[in-house]
Amino acid sequence: MPIEDLQSAAQKIAGFLNTLNKLGGMRLKYRIAAGNGANDPEGADSHQLSVELSGPDTPLLIQHNGELLRSLETLGAQILRLDHHEYNLISFDAGNFKALRAQELKLAAEAAAEKVRQTGMPYSFPPMNSRERRLLHMACRGLAGVETASVGEGQNRFLVIYPEGKTDLPVKPQTRPHGFGRR
Repeated sequence: MPIEDLQSAAQKIAGFLNTLNKLGGMRLKYRIAAGNGANDPEGADSHQLSVELSGPDTPLLIQHNGELLRSLETLGAQILRLDHHEYNLISFDAGNFKALRAQELKLAAEAAAEKVRQTGMPYSFPPMNSRERRLLHMACRGLAGVETASVGEGQNRFLVIYPEGKTDLPVKPQTRPHGFGRR
C-alpha cells in the first residue's frame, strides 16, 4: 500500500531527524525526496520516500556495515506506521553506502557462484538482513549453473548458493566475524 500523503510523511521524517540532531547530539544534514524523485540506490526497490544523510556524523551511520543507518530507516518506517512488508517504501542512505554495498554483494555473489560451479559444493553467506539476502538472490538469478535459497530463522537467516538442482545438499552457516555488527 503506498504512502498516502508524501508531504506529510516527509515532514514527519524531517521532524524525527531534527530531533535526532538536537536531542541526540548528531550532526547530520538531510535531503528528503518523495514520489518519482525517490530513487533506489540499490536498484532493487521502488521507494516512495528517500532520505539522503550527510554531514560530520556520516561515518557513524555506515560503520558496522551500516547498522545505525538501517536502524534509522526502521525507525522512520515505524514513525510512518508502515507494515513491516512496506518498509521498502522508505529508504535512508549516507555516503552512497547502499549502492556501494549492493555492488559489493553482487561481486561476492558472482565469486561464490563461480566457486560453487567449480567445486559442486554449496556456499553459505553469513547471516544478513532480508534486504541484503534479496540483493544476493537477484545477483544470482542470472548466473548459470546455480540456484539460491535462504535458510535459518530470524537473525540467523542466511543465503546459500547451491549447484543447480542440488538444493538437498547439506549446508553449514558461516559465523559472523568478531566485531561485525549484529542484526
